[in-house]
Amino acid sequence: MTTSELLKQAREYEKKRISEISPEERPTYHVTGGAGWINDPNGFSYYKGQYHLFYQYYPYANEWGPMHWGHVVSRDLIKWERRPAAMAPDQEYDNAGCFSGSALELADGRHLLMYTGVRKVIEEDGSRRDHQTQCMAFGDGTDYEKYENNPVITADSVPEGGSRVDFRDPKIWQEEDGTFYAVASNANAEGNSSILLYKSQDALHWEFCSVIDSSCKKLGWMWECPDFFPLDNKQVLVVSPMEMMPEGLKFHVGHGTIYLTGTYDKNSHAFTREDVQPLDSGIDFYAPQTMKAPDGRRIMIAWMQAWSNSKFVPDGVKYFGQMTVPRELTLKDNRLIQKPVREIEAYRSNRVCHEKVKITEETSLEGVSGRVIDMTVKLKADDNFRDFSMKVAQNEDYYTSVSYDIHRKVLCVDRSHSGYLYDIMHRREISVEPVDGMITLRCLMDRFSLEIFINGGRQTASFTLYTPQNAEGITFAAEGEAEISVEKYTLSF
Repeated sequence: MTTSELLKQAREYEKKRISEISPEERPTYHVTGGAGWINDPNGFSYYKGQYHLFYQYYPYANEWGPMHWGHVVSRDLIKWERRPAAMAPDQEYDNAGCFSGSALELADGRHLLMYTGVRKVIEEDGSRRDHQTQCMAFGDGTDYEKYENNPVITADSVPEGGSRVDFRDPKIWQEEDGTFYAVASNANAEGNSSILLYKSQDALHWEFCSVIDSSCKKLGWMWECPDFFPLDNKQVLVVSPMEMMPEGLKFHVGHGTIYLTGTYDKNSHAFTREDVQPLDSGIDFYAPQTMKAPDGRRIMIAWMQAWSNSKFVPDGVKYFGQMTVPRELTLKDNRLIQKPVREIEAYRSNRVCHEKVKITEETSLEGVSGRVIDMTVKLKADDNFRDFSMKVAQNEDYYTSVSYDIHRKVLCVDRSHSGYLYDIMHRREISVEPVDGMITLRCLMDRFSLEIFINGGRQTASFTLYTPQNAEGITFAAEGEAEISVEKYTLSF
């Protein structure tokens, strides 16, 4: 395969920069870029016995730039091995960036990448605009060559009024009859976003099928990074809306991620929406992508960062951006249940357990501390306390607080003292109802992050942290008397 000079340059640069970043400066089991900036996960797929994950990547600085694709692989979704950068913006049709996309294995053994190519175009009025089209590349799991007849889908195929500028993020899959399908996001001048469905018999020649769903000028503007899949006898559409307005404690302001559940008629390609819910209620979660594992599990991973905070890069860091832990998805009572992939349990050690401990003033429990841990806290939801709080990543100066108000039934995560020294959003409130008289919080920590799986994964909340690593204390406190049980594991790699 021919490797362009731009891609060679990116590979050489990231190799040099990787050698300058110590393992202690990275999380232990969360994906980061080789160097520079990352955002959306791309091409999440299983190919030749390994899980492959690509990502939006600008290796040359800790800020968004002309997008490349970075690349890692894993055999268990927990320990990842870095591969050289897979794509650079080196063609006329993608010279402004290789934007987000997806991947699958073809019957002939090739790995197919489908992505959005962005090119600069001079309009009739003399203005310069980015035009977006859908493109292909084929490879062997390390090296990829772009299709000679790219792009394969242009904006000529979008419904009347659709945008050439905002037409991106294809998610491809193949049905049992061999037909390829892909969804992509499109917008129009009125501020409405639609998810478009395309089909193909060979993955190269595509025709427009239908509009799956539209924002209808509600729930944000552009619906980015669509994903569309069946799960437990329902159909799920995941999108990441830009510029959402808040709705109570359900939807929060800014760039968020939501999922729509309903039914799908494969003959008419019609999706009937039944419900809309937030996918993650933390501050740092965007652009998730799912794949179907060989054992049938639907697994999701997301960018663990917020666009609103992304310009505020902490001082001294040598890379910026990370992914969430991969999560197994199921559907119960029309609600997505998210749990960390079960493979993480193989890395647990040093179990510590405390049963039915009464908490009043700030208390530490023997053996309960650390920054790379898997800890579950079960709180009895009764009238003996008003507010329960837990501080993690704590020392004399720093901590992140997780509290529950029993009367308001609100979980609050506050990272104002987490070491992120910018005036940005640090506090998030989430409506959480007890389940069987309990509030259950499974907390995964990995040096620079906190992911909370609430009540068995019925809700989740993801946060980045920049607290110094020597801040590893964990304490509990209550207004009144709270009863908790704690099970904590060290995660060792």
